Amino acid sequence: MTTRTATMSTPDGPFTVVERDGVVLASGWTADLAEVTGQIHPSLRAESVHQVAGLDAITDAVCAYYDGDLAAIESVPVRQLSGPFRNHGWEVLRTVAPGRPVTYSEYARLAGRPAAVRAAAGACAFNAAALFVPCHRVIRTDGSLGGFRWGLVVKTNLLAREKAAASPDGQSERVAR
Repeated sequence: MTTRTATMSTPDGPFTVVERDGVVLASGWTADLAEVTGQIHPSLRAESVHQVAGLDAITDAVCAYYDGDLAAIESVPVRQLSGPFRNHGWEVLRTVAPGRPVTYSEYARLAGRPAAVRAAAGACAFNAAALFVPCHRVIRTDGSLGGFRWGLVVKTNLLAREKAAASPDGQSERVAR
């Protein structure tokens, strides 16, 4: 099993992806590999990571996303490990529709534990696969952005891009569950 990485330019800055066998292990808006590999669960880390120019379908999906095909990232497989709530929470994040952010409270409810708002926020904070597991789509109850590992400017840009690309009535084709 070869672990590979590629860094590509995006409108939000350099975006680095680490993958193994076509599955994203980590990603984020940085050119510093250590900033993304440090988020990978220890049991998934590789001793060596090979730099490549592109990651085929993965980097194609990122390009398509930035070209307005917001659904392109949804089919990219992701592998993260943690406890049962976080693992489930990361799956739930992938169901949050672009252009329709949810609050941390709504996210906890979607994950099946309405009282676990802090645990839901923790799932966002420890999400290693930014963009592919769209934790940027979770905001505070008062409508403010909350935090984002890659900076609030990037989060603001992502949310604005998704809102603009949503269907003309402002509703995404997918519905957050």
